[in-house]
Amino acid sequence: MTSYTLNTIHKIVKSIDRSTDLSTALNNLVQGIHDALHVDVCSLYLSDNTSDMNILMATHGLNMEAVGKVEISYSEGLVGLVTQTGETVNIENAPSHPRFKYIPEAGEDPYFSFLGVPINHHGEHLAVLVVQQESARRFGDQEIAFLTTLAAMIAGNIAFAKARGLIEELLSGTKTSGGQFMGIAGAPGITIGEGVVLYDPVDLLSVPNRYSTNPEREETQFRAAIEKAVIELQNVSQLYENKLPEADRLLFDAYALIASDKELIKANIKRIHEGNWAPGALRETIEEYAQQFENMDNEYMRERANDMLDIGNRILGYLQSEADFDRDFPDKVILIGENLGPLDLSKVPGDKLVGIVSGHGSGYSHVAILAHALNIPAVLGFSGQIPLSKLDGNKLIIDGYTGQLIVAPSEPELQAYEETIASEAELRKDLTQLNDKPAETLDGYRIRLYTNMGLLTRVTHLIDVATEGIGLYRTELPFMVKDNFPSEEEQYTIYREIIEAYAPRPVTLRTLDAGGDKVLPYFKFKEPNPFLGWRGIRVTLDHPEIMLGQLRAMLRASKGYENLKILLPMISNLDELDRSIRFIHRAHDQVTAKGVKIKFPQIGAMIEVPSAVYQIKQIAKRVDFVSVGTNDLIQYLLAIDRNNELVAKLFDPLHPAFLMALSDITKAAKKYNKHLSICGEAAGDPLLTILLIALGVDSLSLSAGDLLRVKSVIRSFTYEDALKLWKRVKKYETAEPTRKVLSLELEKRGLGGLLRAGK
Repeated sequence: MTSYTLNTIHKIVKSIDRSTDLSTALNNLVQGIHDALHVDVCSLYLSDNTSDMNILMATHGLNMEAVGKVEISYSEGLVGLVTQTGETVNIENAPSHPRFKYIPEAGEDPYFSFLGVPINHHGEHLAVLVVQQESARRFGDQEIAFLTTLAAMIAGNIAFAKARGLIEELLSGTKTSGGQFMGIAGAPGITIGEGVVLYDPVDLLSVPNRYSTNPEREETQFRAAIEKAVIELQNVSQLYENKLPEADRLLFDAYALIASDKELIKANIKRIHEGNWAPGALRETIEEYAQQFENMDNEYMRERANDMLDIGNRILGYLQSEADFDRDFPDKVILIGENLGPLDLSKVPGDKLVGIVSGHGSGYSHVAILAHALNIPAVLGFSGQIPLSKLDGNKLIIDGYTGQLIVAPSEPELQAYEETIASEAELRKDLTQLNDKPAETLDGYRIRLYTNMGLLTRVTHLIDVATEGIGLYRTELPFMVKDNFPSEEEQYTIYREIIEAYAPRPVTLRTLDAGGDKVLPYFKFKEPNPFLGWRGIRVTLDHPEIMLGQLRAMLRASKGYENLKILLPMISNLDELDRSIRFIHRAHDQVTAKGVKIKFPQIGAMIEVPSAVYQIKQIAKRVDFVSVGTNDLIQYLLAIDRNNELVAKLFDPLHPAFLMALSDITKAAKKYNKHLSICGEAAGDPLLTILLIALGVDSLSLSAGDLLRVKSVIRSFTYEDALKLWKRVKKYETAEPTRKVLSLELEKRGLGGLLRAGK
């Protein structure tokens, strides 16, 4: 494909991306293709998978009055043939084809040649792109390659534009239903609240619209930001007067002129006084100017659209410093952002945060783990699917069981979900009655239930749910929230508080597990694949000073208690394990040499990578206990990035390969009489719990929000019942039949609400 063709494709993609609504986006698309290929007709049919109909939504060449009116069933016509086969259809004489469907109102009479290309997004059929010509001919390979490439590149843009149009219709009141978007289930629960968008302060396009309560103040702040941005740009030009060519310095002068343009300022102030706050008005104005450049024929001028965004980002930076954008949060906040993390959640008062919507992430990403720990419903994976900034200030429903987000819900939808929330509340009330009861099967098999800790979780919160101890304390958080490595004394203070609070219950402290998606701001390093790189125990073994300091802090914190257990993460070979154990002995010797009397702690190894599964017998011989890190073990066994929403649906704790690995691990632990713990988000899965009973695990370490759900499952089965189910499902070659069998068992015992409250 020629560079000209690629440039043409990028131009068309940009025209769609910058379109203000779906109709404009689709019209820009068909016009761009018509101009590029010089075809007589280019049309776009959006596919409605609920009614199995293709609807003509844009055309260049056919009757414009047919747009929005012509509907073709999936089982009819050449457009339907493209939908059914999922393949390109290239026909020289369309009217002679048996699937040809004549639609008089479309005005297709003169056209013989037909080329239809499917547009798919994340495995879902989205649309059909059609080009036609009067002459009877087959379209060539270059034309097919052009449209196929374009279809692949614009699929996400069309889905995004379609969602944006739907959301705007819902919020304007012109559409009263259908505002349901499917993401990824992040943390269980259902909630209704008001969307609050956290946006990137240096990304203008992520700024939401908000109503301005004080336009005069907003205008003053905007004018001050413009003035500072202009001065900065002028200063940059002067600073590099003798270091840059004159042409390059003139670019900064040009930027300064654009930023101070009277028409730009006037348009922005007009938007402010029409009700939008200053950052939102700035975004709208810059987008309008950028679109004007984007529509120009001259390639050099089109590139100036990016310059407009750069200027807008500079002004936004000063606007942020001019204004105090702290807001009074509504009583029920559903926090929204592209990539939310622990520090983002801490910006909202804890008693007001009721839900989470994140553009990125999966059910096993850190934001999901945090939502589980805080018992807050979360839906994830909407990046590139819907414009999150449009959700600010609007009523939303999120369903953390299914991953569904409902925008501007109708009254019937609100009523139905309020009833479901009430059912959930009853379920939680019933579960609290289990607080003082052991996690024991009906025939006496006992499993200890510990909680995970380390992500903004209050000590008292975990005690409230009757945890039997801390099965996993993630020590990396104190490292992540500072500008430097915490000292040994700082770590000692943190560990001492936890050990004292839970004594005599066991507290398992995991050594620093940095790397992968847990980046230390002062210790950054670039890797092509961080999850297969320098992380976990590999980092601390390469830095004995960090490891020994942390181990000494842990050991000193255990003085006077006997509940400390030390867990080693990311063990992939026996040399790493042996060296780590020697470091623990060395740190113990250093502490006791100073007269501190402490008991030598139990040492455990995390089984998180396939190599550890295959060497589980050798590992079990060397340690006091074994802990299966399900999040990473599933990730590595199935070759699925657990933070990647594109493959999140493939991440499955019921996958036969993972179940077989668990079986091998439990056999080795029993053979060598070593305590076996299961931790990670899969430990809180009610379905997997049934199989963990059968496998004979000793303890689970799970999020506080999952503890009582899992306890109710354990108390509803006998060991023999679970064993029979395990013998049945371990023969299955895929996860789906296992899921169906186990779900049915929960339903039989009246526990269906654990999977989907109120259903």
